[in-house]
Amino acid sequence: MVDKGMVKFEKFGQPKETDACIFVDPYFKYQKLIGIGGAITDASAETFYKLPKNKQNEIIEAYYGKNGLGYTVVRTNMNSCDFSSDSYTYVTENDTSLKSFNVSHDEKYKIPMIKEAQKSIGKDFTFYFSPWSPPAWMKSNKSMLKGGRLENAFYQTWADYYIKFILEYEKRGINVWGLTVQNEPMATQTWESCIYTAEEEGDFLKNNLGPTLWKNGFKDKKVMIWDHNHDLIYQRATTTLSDPETSKYAHGIGYHWYETWNNKTQLFDNLSETQRAFPDKFLAFTEGCKEQFDMSKIYDVSLGELYGKNMINDFNKGTALWTDWNVLLDETGGPNHVGNFCFAPIIADTKTGEVHYTYEYYYVGHVSKFIKPNAQRIGSSSNRAALTSTTFMNENGQLVNVIMNDSDNDIDTNLWIEGMAAKLSAPAHSIQTVIL
Repeated sequence: MVDKGMVKFEKFGQPKETDACIFVDPYFKYQKLIGIGGAITDASAETFYKLPKNKQNEIIEAYYGKNGLGYTVVRTNMNSCDFSSDSYTYVTENDTSLKSFNVSHDEKYKIPMIKEAQKSIGKDFTFYFSPWSPPAWMKSNKSMLKGGRLENAFYQTWADYYIKFILEYEKRGINVWGLTVQNEPMATQTWESCIYTAEEEGDFLKNNLGPTLWKNGFKDKKVMIWDHNHDLIYQRATTTLSDPETSKYAHGIGYHWYETWNNKTQLFDNLSETQRAFPDKFLAFTEGCKEQFDMSKIYDVSLGELYGKNMINDFNKGTALWTDWNVLLDETGGPNHVGNFCFAPIIADTKTGEVHYTYEYYYVGHVSKFIKPNAQRIGSSSNRAALTSTTFMNENGQLVNVIMNDSDNDIDTNLWIEGMAAKLSAPAHSIQTVIL
């Protein structure tokens, strides 16, 4: 971190093409930040409670404390997901009335950890949830796993299920800020999954979920559609939200970063195109992680650069909410009931009690520690491909500029603002935050 006492601005007229520069213009203002955070899944919470109490306190402070990352956002799973130790729902088999609904499963690990985070975050606590699958008996394939569709006959029952979940969590003092309609609605996974076309998601939102939320006094809950990769985000948004009667129930458009299974790089331009099409909806990065866990690689700088590159590009394309996947995993990259082991910013060895902070943690911190909720992104650009940068202005007028160099070469650059510039050094494979 570099503060204004460590940089000296001098007059700098028209830059030459040979001058490496980060250009910042405070007069151009864009989206406001809702918040930054990560998911407290079953896996995160189970790992958390296997650790000694002092390590639990350390992790809560590391993410949510005044000296930590400044996380304000928590996502969790409704019903089980891959990062659960087993498949579960909150009702008994074939209970169409939902009278058996209870969240006792979550009271063992997940709810207590969420409440620890909530207590540490305070007033800025922003909590939302996503379903991976309805109960098997509601689905066409009669399984929570491997895709399948929600049967038409259970559209309303499933909408009522969301209400039950919100009521149970709020009864326990966890205020629900929002929800996504369905996690990854185009992925037939070996784990919990459920397929919706754009039209089906729109029909469910328009005819069932939206009206049911409003009827129960939850009009203020922020509903996010899509909740999948950059690749189809524009098609999904323009199709699902083409009907004003559907669009009125949607507040945001969620997305993940996993389209690299089918592409060489993330498709960030699809975000800006979607934002231009729907300026009244916020963009929300709802999940991302580095897959294929390998304990021997937890200190690889590329983990951090993956996060830095995505955060900077996401914000520059209009993203207002940014949520990492699991906040904590164990020494296997789990627990995960289908073997889909992944990295997380903090890895805890439950056998030794040791806590490992990866480069992911530190790279995220260069953004989340300094850019606060309600900060507004302002105009900025770079004239070097190796330098990526984003700039926000906090509510107190503080200017925060994040610069990342993921190349193998050190680069001397100029932070240029209104005809004045400060000389900065951007070492190879580095990230830095300048506060003015």
